[in-house]
Amino acid sequence: MSVTRKPARWQSSDEAIRAVQVAFDVEEAVLSAIRRAAFDSNLSTSDQIREILGLSVSSRPKRPRLTVSLAQGDYELLGERYGLPPDDRLAIKERVTRELIAFAGNAFRKAAGQKG
Repeated sequence: MSVTRKPARWQSSDEAIRAVQVAFDVEEAVLSAIRRAAFDSNLSTSDQIREILGLSVSSRPKRPRLTVSLAQGDYELLGERYGLPPDDRLAIKERVTRELIAFAGNAFRKAAGQKG
């Protein structure tokens, strides 16, 4: 029986694999305060909690992204909305990205007191 060794690039993930995600049931005010602090500090809520607790926070830059879970029915609705086939998920993703960018532009203009 042979022993298989992990590639070196995988060995650094051993600690993360052993980590355990912990959820905290707190009041809405606590949740809001931590989310606001994370937003103001440009941190994830997880990193903000680590900061509050005095734990180390990864200094590696994170890819800025938003996520949402979409079911097949969501793709069907979005495909209809954009005039695309529901199975053309890449085109739908591109249209959603453009819509989110437009939303952000409108929100910035609104915050600056301009009409959009």
